[in-house]
Amino acid sequence: MPDVEGFWAVVPAGGAGTRLWPLSRAGRPKFLLDLTGSGRTLLQATVDRLEPLTGGRVVVVTGAAHAAAVREQLPGLDPARVLAEPAPRDSMAAIGLAAAVVEREDAGAVVGSFAADHVIPDTGAFHTAVREAVEVAREGHLVTLGVEPTHPATGFGYIRAGDPLTGAATARHALEFVEKPDAARAAAYLEAGGYRWNAGMFVVRATVLLDLLHRWHPDLADGLRAIAADPARLDALWPDLEKIAIDHAVAEPAAQDGCVVVVPAPFGWDDVGDFASLAPLLPDSGGPVTVVGDPADVTAVDAGGLVVAAGGRRVAVVGLEDVVVVDTPDAVLVTTRARAQDVKRVVDELRAGGRTDLV
Repeated sequence: MPDVEGFWAVVPAGGAGTRLWPLSRAGRPKFLLDLTGSGRTLLQATVDRLEPLTGGRVVVVTGAAHAAAVREQLPGLDPARVLAEPAPRDSMAAIGLAAAVVEREDAGAVVGSFAADHVIPDTGAFHTAVREAVEVAREGHLVTLGVEPTHPATGFGYIRAGDPLTGAATARHALEFVEKPDAARAAAYLEAGGYRWNAGMFVVRATVLLDLLHRWHPDLADGLRAIAADPARLDALWPDLEKIAIDHAVAEPAAQDGCVVVVPAPFGWDDVGDFASLAPLLPDSGGPVTVVGDPADVTAVDAGGLVVAAGGRRVAVVGLEDVVVVDTPDAVLVTTRARAQDVKRVVDELRAGGRTDLV
């Protein structure tokens, strides 16, 4: 199928992926890594997935420290379309800056924001959902892709869907965005139906997004448009921009005003948030443990779990189930899948102890 006319992809590539330490580090975060064994990094796989929709109309927003690596991994992308943030200002500033840049180049453009570190195996279903979202967005709606929940996850926000949108294939009005719930509420959402995971995938006309932002955060919208008009002002204006997520800045208030539409996303999706979520995404290693790296470097005896062999040496695991072992040249992590979310605390402890060389 041809690409979608007037559609641009915005790829925010930020975050350190601290729950994937010691694989993911501040200097080489998870979106720059091939975590799934596909031969492509998460960033490259994201851009590959978007190419048939955009025909190459992609803007990546990343930290200044990672801009060179992003350009190296995406040699086919115009280097000018890699926007480097001087410092993190959260997702609204990143996505809004890209939208402002696109708005100046293509006034009627629809932009879609898709994080650089998500895994979506069913590309065909993804394309179908995005194509519908673009058509709905052309009518002036802010559209979000709502992922069908497969379990009562407490690590994601949720979207409550309402009545079908007249004239659309599957789109429904979005009634509200719900913060990350506790286990009981997440189970209730799943049982009730009508709730979707908020994967942070938004599709909207660039001008509509910035005008909505101006409604609730005028200084931020004006600042982003000023930078797009004169990139030389980036360093001067960026530090004073409001630090806020796109959900809080635009999506939540717009949903309350009836301006948000959700397109059901009938495809598998994972944000690879920790080692527990990574394991199911990997190919079968043919042994009792799932291995990242060369299975020949791992010896498992009466053991099961995940082993990352990246330290250049033999890793042996004996008599442990549901274990996570990550071996790198300068650090070793041992935990369980059940405690995978707590790996972030290791990074916090290392920072507090002054070991920034390890994070």
